[in-house]
Amino acid sequence: MSDPNRPVRTVPLTPLSALIFSSRWLQLPLYLGLILAQAVYVFLFAKELWHLIHEAPSLGEQDIMLIVLGLIDVVMISNLLVMVIVGGYETFVSRLRLEGHPDQPEWLSHVNASVLKVKLAMAIIGISSIHLLKTFIEAGTLGLPVCAQVAAGTTCTRFTPGGVMWQTIIHCVFILSAIGIAYTDRIMQATSSRREEHAH
Repeated sequence: MSDPNRPVRTVPLTPLSALIFSSRWLQLPLYLGLILAQAVYVFLFAKELWHLIHEAPSLGEQDIMLIVLGLIDVVMISNLLVMVIVGGYETFVSRLRLEGHPDQPEWLSHVNASVLKVKLAMAIIGISSIHLLKTFIEAGTLGLPVCAQVAAGTTCTRFTPGGVMWQTIIHCVFILSAIGIAYTDRIMQATSSRREEHAH
């Protein structure tokens, strides 16, 4: 999006330029769809919270911890959706004009494609961390048969050693990817700053 401090353009766009620039509004249904997905996660959160409250007397500490981690997971995914909806719309479609609004997110004042990319990478790492923590909590059942291979009601596990290993490897890949994205963004900012200094 353009810099709000730049002077307003007075020369009209050509029909082709206007058509290409207006095509950004095709993304609007995508962001509206993500808002509906956000509503689904609100319903899922309420369902899991009711399950926790209703079943709390009969649940063990580990079961309660897993349900709470599931709630945190839903919240973090919801936060990711908010960043994509608000930040993506502001960056790629149209300005929300929230300047001076008391509820304007702090990060939105300096959001751009690079900042949004780094924040999304960090959010994905957070979500992956919650899933990995849930797996580690249930790691004590690794020696049991896999649930899909035994009859219902039998003590079993949902994880295999190989599955836990791959989940850990994928999480590490997420971390390395985020570090790479942040490092690349830092190099680009440093290059841009040097160019501005030379220009002056």
